Amino acid sequence: MTLVTTRPETGTARPYAFPALRRVTAHGGTVIAAHLPGQVLATAVLLLDASAARESAGREGTATVLAKSLEEGTKKRDSAAYALALEGLGAELSPSVDWDAFRVGVSAPAPQLAGALRLAAEAARTPKLDPEDVIRVRDDEVTALRMDWAQPGPRADAALRGDLFAAEGRYGRPLHGDPASVAAVTVDDVLAFHEQWMLRPGVLLVAGDLDGLDLAELAEAAFAGTTGQALSLDAPLGLTIPSARRVILVDRPGSVQSTLRIGHRAPERATPDYVPMTLAATVLGGAFTSRLNHLIREVKGYTYGIRGSYAMTRRAGRFEVAAGVQTAVTGPAIKDTLGEIRRTQDEGVTEAELAVARSWRAGQLSVEMQTPGAIAGALASLVVHGLPDDYYETLRREYLEATVETVSAAAARHLAVDGLTLVVEGDGEKIREELAEFGELS
Repeated sequence: MTLVTTRPETGTARPYAFPALRRVTAHGGTVIAAHLPGQVLATAVLLLDASAARESAGREGTATVLAKSLEEGTKKRDSAAYALALEGLGAELSPSVDWDAFRVGVSAPAPQLAGALRLAAEAARTPKLDPEDVIRVRDDEVTALRMDWAQPGPRADAALRGDLFAAEGRYGRPLHGDPASVAAVTVDDVLAFHEQWMLRPGVLLVAGDLDGLDLAELAEAAFAGTTGQALSLDAPLGLTIPSARRVILVDRPGSVQSTLRIGHRAPERATPDYVPMTLAATVLGGAFTSRLNHLIREVKGYTYGIRGSYAMTRRAGRFEVAAGVQTAVTGPAIKDTLGEIRRTQDEGVTEAELAVARSWRAGQLSVEMQTPGAIAGALASLVVHGLPDDYYETLRREYLEATVETVSAAAARHLAVDGLTLVVEGDGEKIREELAEFGELS
């Protein structure tokens, strides 16, 4: 066996073209379709402005309970009949909710897509929402969240989000709520959320071989019987970064590791700096070969892995570093992490680092766009963030053409090491004193 000690050079980027798009407006809604010639499987996604951001205070998780209740039957069929109807078409339903939208997706063989979409729309528009079913789904979600929150991580995530978005209402709480907020969700809450947000037409996204699909028929299946106008988009939340660093200790007595969540607010997804910001984050902490992973894992051995990245939605974003480190090296790990962030902010990136990041990001984009579901997800990003139809071809080119100067400038603009919030979940008795070195402790 021969060991390769030199990293292979990146190859020449292959040509890439995002599928051609077609648009149809009918029955009060819009269809945006991507043509995938010869693709046997097709995907349709009903995109509704019923995101988690629409939830009431103290009832965070309502949209998630609704999403997980959609397969429990409709006003026309009970759960067994609905499942059999889907199965008979070879279809799979996939409801989900995030900060920007409520999505009801369905995949099926192209000839069966119209029937499958009718079933998806039936679930979205006229779910049964039997009280016993909703309560069972809610209680299952509470149990899952309690198990999750018993592990390191979720409490630290919640503390960081709460600090960064404390003044922004719903955005200061976890996406899917927490055990207490979900436990407080009632059947009436779910019914009211559905009535208020789920009955507008929305946008239908389709990915498949369009030569065998009737887009007008799909529009009828998705939008028939709906009422109401599209909701106006709310403005971005704005970018507020404190002038002084803050440290939050989430005490976990007896923990053998410290869970780190370090971050600050960032621009929304539609920012013109998205490409250079993403590449700067890739160099800093977004890949196995990143600066943070090399130093904190490979050189120091403090962790199994550490990542730094930007997470962006329609209205807000954040920069975040996440890792779990040994309790005994909590202080040194934080110090080295802050040092790498400062180095990237002050000095930018090198051509060698950027070459790897460019190749990986552009190649990853091409690899990810291989299935109808992935293409439908990409279409959702175009709609949610107001991006042009040629965005993905432009995005790939911008990745490949980004320069050291533009990426380094973005790092200087969008990294703020002195404005970070440091959340550490660990054994307070052992780490409290050393955390005071990094900022005001709370």
